[in-house]
Amino acid sequence: MTSAQILWFLLIGVLFSGFFFLEGFDFGIGMAVRFFGRNTAERDTIIQTIGPHWDGNEVWLITAGGAMFASFPMWYASLFSGYYLVLFLILVALIFRGVSFEFRANMKTETWRNFWEWAATIGSFCAAFLFGMMFTSMIEGVPMDAKGNIFGSFTTYVNWFSLVGGVAVTLMCLIHGLNFLQLKTLGTLRDRAQAWNKVLYPVLIVGEVLFVVLLYISTDFFAKKSASTWSILIVLVLLTLIAWWGVMKTHNWTAFIASGLSLISIVVLIFNGLFPRVMIATNSAHSILIKDASSSPYTLHIMTIVAFSVLPIVLVYFIWSYWVFYKRLKSPKAA
Repeated sequence: MTSAQILWFLLIGVLFSGFFFLEGFDFGIGMAVRFFGRNTAERDTIIQTIGPHWDGNEVWLITAGGAMFASFPMWYASLFSGYYLVLFLILVALIFRGVSFEFRANMKTETWRNFWEWAATIGSFCAAFLFGMMFTSMIEGVPMDAKGNIFGSFTTYVNWFSLVGGVAVTLMCLIHGLNFLQLKTLGTLRDRAQAWNKVLYPVLIVGEVLFVVLLYISTDFFAKKSASTWSILIVLVLLTLIAWWGVMKTHNWTAFIASGLSLISIVVLIFNGLFPRVMIATNSAHSILIKDASSSPYTLHIMTIVAFSVLPIVLVYFIWSYWVFYKRLKSPKAA
């Protein structure tokens, strides 16, 4: 295994981390549109908090998929073919979620505004849930032949472990979105988001404990990498507790950063457990290794030059865009 192969494995992990940190609160805000907002004015304000950012945040997912395709084509082929239906449903959810913001703003009747608000809520929920379910299922191990072809049944993708993983990621995104809402609003919306998270954090902690138990039963993470797996899980729990403390003490930035880092911890846990594999097969002899899945050294070399040339520009743009729209929005007055 070469340093370039390890570098690109880590870079894909970084891209997925950026996606879940940024798109995580977009999903949370999207889920909150219909249930959290009590009237049209409040729902307008909720959507405005992510209006300048949500489409840019999705670029992290596209870049992660593109980087996987270019640097680890065998990983891309196996994952995207084996999880074709799940990824198709994720794409449908993302499309409905995306167009809902645009269409809702142009609807002239209450009926159609309600329809697109439901589309935003359901699309955001389904996308977050399916992402959590897919990655949880993937680390459990899938039936795969020596060529990387996955022959999964319904229970390969939908089982107790993947369902708990899907619910956990969905709940983390909702909480992350509400923490972002506390950062971006003043008044009743901010207070209500804080009140919701005071209730949701104890539920999340119970969910994380259940996830750890099933992780121990369903994966080889503890058998192969006990020390690092436990370390990451301890960090995950500590970040959750710090975020909960931030909510209780109205330290909005602390709560937001900690909830975002909690989502990144999940990505770190997955990539730590995968290494040196990229796909885990139920028959360990058929698992796909980093060294076997990657592109040629020349391809990785060119990609590295391009990545480190473009990435600083992208990061500067993202920081600038969030700085421009940093001001809080006032909650609309009650009718």
